[in-house]
Amino acid sequence: MAVADPSGPLTVTGYGVNPLETVITKVDLSGEVAWQRTYPGTGQPQSRMTMDGTLWVAYPDLGGRLLEGVLPDGSTGPTTRPECGADEEIGTFVLLDDGFVISWVSASRLVRKERSRPTSVPEPRVARYTRDGECLWSTPIALGAVSFPGVVEMGVRTGWEIRPRRPWVPEEVGVDHWEPLLVSADRIAASFTDTRGGIGRTFFLDLESGETISATSPAPTGRKAIAGPGQFLIGSQGYGAFTTGRFGRDGAESARWASHGAMLVDKNGSISGPKLENNLPSRSRFRRLASDNTLVDGPALTGYYTSYPAMDCEGIMVFWRDGKLLAVDADLAGRELFAMDDSRALIGRALLLSGGSVVVSLDNEVLVFRTPLGPLAEGPWPCGGGNLRGNPLLS
Repeated sequence: MAVADPSGPLTVTGYGVNPLETVITKVDLSGEVAWQRTYPGTGQPQSRMTMDGTLWVAYPDLGGRLLEGVLPDGSTGPTTRPECGADEEIGTFVLLDDGFVISWVSASRLVRKERSRPTSVPEPRVARYTRDGECLWSTPIALGAVSFPGVVEMGVRTGWEIRPRRPWVPEEVGVDHWEPLLVSADRIAASFTDTRGGIGRTFFLDLESGETISATSPAPTGRKAIAGPGQFLIGSQGYGAFTTGRFGRDGAESARWASHGAMLVDKNGSISGPKLENNLPSRSRFRRLASDNTLVDGPALTGYYTSYPAMDCEGIMVFWRDGKLLAVDADLAGRELFAMDDSRALIGRALLLSGGSVVVSLDNEVLVFRTPLGPLAEGPWPCGGGNLRGNPLLS
């Protein structure tokens, strides 16, 4: 979901009748559909919106890959065809003021219409382009052999005993599921993962040259966020990992917390959000990550599936969890704004619009709530006009 103006309307990008269709729908806050367009898809619908309301959608076209601008009235606007291999697809992309940053990965079997894995797989890469599609730089990404202490294996070579798995080279590398491409000031955080094992790395690149500054060690993937100009939060969850690290312009880790969640960063640099723990019944809480690497607990949270929160100008955070629309203020006091019997697992992010309207996507439905919340906060996260363009924080 995206809005170019806080008053609406909404532009929703989703699946069609099958996963290889991408459908764009323009709908106002009363639920009336203005127009709808269908495109070829890759199984991962992708779009980004500019501040003037142009929606850029990525899709396969005639053996290549196309970035098409859809104007607010549904007509076709500017179109860019970035150069790529026939077996590459856009894993994710970000809009800049003057172009794009794209993470390229191997095209999926669905797109290739093949049953087996090809013998030669293109190496992932990150590239920057002008709005006309001219490539300014392209940086190959070598995930390399990965491992993690919590990953185990059992088979003939272990004598059918459970033992830590030896380092392995992934058969297939894709972009990370959560926040795979973040741009902040002159730095890029591009995350790639072993699509089968869930072990990945984040690569920190220079925005101007594409030079790789550093990379994280292999670890289970997690939520990420922009922490400030050139700074990022990188989370890790699974196989015994449950941490969040803060990384600076030099790509070095400057802080680490023994927690993980969907974090927001306010204008003063305070970090907080719902803890995302793999336990039922839930032991999760809303949590603040303090500057001395300690944890400050807020209200307890029931359930499991959680939307990414939004924050208003007073520091009140709102999100959907366990059939409830919840709000937590800057003093970590929580309250319930709405509740219903609902256990859907496919939850998008929460959008905070003008007049206190909060929009949440649940599976194939969009819900709009009226709340007493104020306008969207300014700060590193949410950023770039509420994450319209894919998190670019350019100053």
